[in-house]
Amino acid sequence: MEPLPAWGTGDLPEPPPAPWRNALRVIGPGAVLLAVSVGAGEWLLGPAAIARYGAAILWVTTVSVVLQALLNTEMARYTLYTGEPIFAGFMRTAPGPAFWGWSYAWLHFLQIGWPGWALAAATAVSALFLGRLPDAGDRVVVLYLGYLAFLVSVLLVLLGERIEKTLEHAEWLMNGWILVFLVLIGFFLVPSTAWVAVAVGFISPILGSRPFPEEVDWLLLAGFAAYSGAGGTLNATLTYWLRDKGFGMSGTVASVPAVIGGQKVEVSHPGVAFPPTEDNLRRWRGWWRYLRADQWWIWTPGSLIGMGLPALIAAGFMPPGTALGGYGIAVYPALALAERYGPMLWVLTLLTGFWILFSTQLANTGGFARVTTEILWTAGGRIRGWRGGDVRAVYYRALLAFTLWGCVAIWLADPLTLILIGANVAAVNLVILSFHTLVVNRKFLPPALRPSRWREIGLALCGFFFLAFALLALLQRLGLTRF
Repeated sequence: MEPLPAWGTGDLPEPPPAPWRNALRVIGPGAVLLAVSVGAGEWLLGPAAIARYGAAILWVTTVSVVLQALLNTEMARYTLYTGEPIFAGFMRTAPGPAFWGWSYAWLHFLQIGWPGWALAAATAVSALFLGRLPDAGDRVVVLYLGYLAFLVSVLLVLLGERIEKTLEHAEWLMNGWILVFLVLIGFFLVPSTAWVAVAVGFISPILGSRPFPEEVDWLLLAGFAAYSGAGGTLNATLTYWLRDKGFGMSGTVASVPAVIGGQKVEVSHPGVAFPPTEDNLRRWRGWWRYLRADQWWIWTPGSLIGMGLPALIAAGFMPPGTALGGYGIAVYPALALAERYGPMLWVLTLLTGFWILFSTQLANTGGFARVTTEILWTAGGRIRGWRGGDVRAVYYRALLAFTLWGCVAIWLADPLTLILIGANVAAVNLVILSFHTLVVNRKFLPPALRPSRWREIGLALCGFFFLAFALLALLQRLGLTRF
């Protein structure tokens, strides 16, 4: 297999000076990743796990988010050194770019290709029309609305730049509304006992609580663990945003912007690495401070708060032991609030849930096409020969495959099941990403830039943490475990 072209050589650019105006300009990929990741995990899987097992299970979120933040910074380490996204680093390892390019494209597809977000958003719309919690008898209604939501997300991606600015403004407006709504609900309606339970839940094993109940649905908990934070290949896409912002050596790497469907897809050239001279190491430490602030000061606390605010509703208003699921999965928070505070909160909570889930579906639809296109284009080989080397051929084929399979998948199962399938694949992907990143950084970075031993141990722990959940979920489904 033909390897990727060798890196160029250059000096690491100077990081912007430290004043806050520059910090706010440089820091941002973590906030983007946070906006994309606030979706099914926070609005569906978190409340489902808490309603069933209590707020004490939130310690899983704490461990997951901390380990994912460590993984994010270690994947970003490679990008900071070479200017290449981490997927390019993976493709530089044996057996070569074609194998890893197709492998990661498939892994991304298996994680993102289950449009449970669209179907779950449809349950919220169905509840608005029906005025009640949809059940199995309303499956056809939910399915039709789910198809509509999914296909609209594809259409909006195809419209691209013609509607991108409008969607961007709507996204900022609605994200602001979601935050204000959840904060107001939390401060004025949620009882103080729920606040205490949620706060304690994030560190419950330290305070003597049992980590897991006696009977556990490991498929639910594995999905909950993976989607606390970003989850799977979504974590690796952080390195694309770092590249696009010119982070570290990314500012020295040329890229070819391909306009597809009105959207710009960056196709990178080979990276540029720097020699570990004294000046370059000084600049490295400056860039690393920005990266550390992005991941540990923005993304990590933001992910914990993003899970904690919807958890307040589950802990405050849903009876312990409640099993959420079926064709009304996105409606339970609205039902819990409306039973106590009236129909206004029914409507507002349903609309909030709809936007969280639909915007996640929209981001995943567009993100899948862009990420898959760049992964396969970087892998090279026959892919670049499609239609005379036109990158649009890769993009539209990826989007077509995503759309056709999505239409099939919606018919196969209820929304929560679809989301759990993708979330458990995300857990497997986190295992692969953790150990592959460990290999890449040890193989390609000079000794002065390699992670410290505690960071390498942390990466290994990240892989084993999600491996344990994924294996327990698989063994339970196969009937090979009693717990």
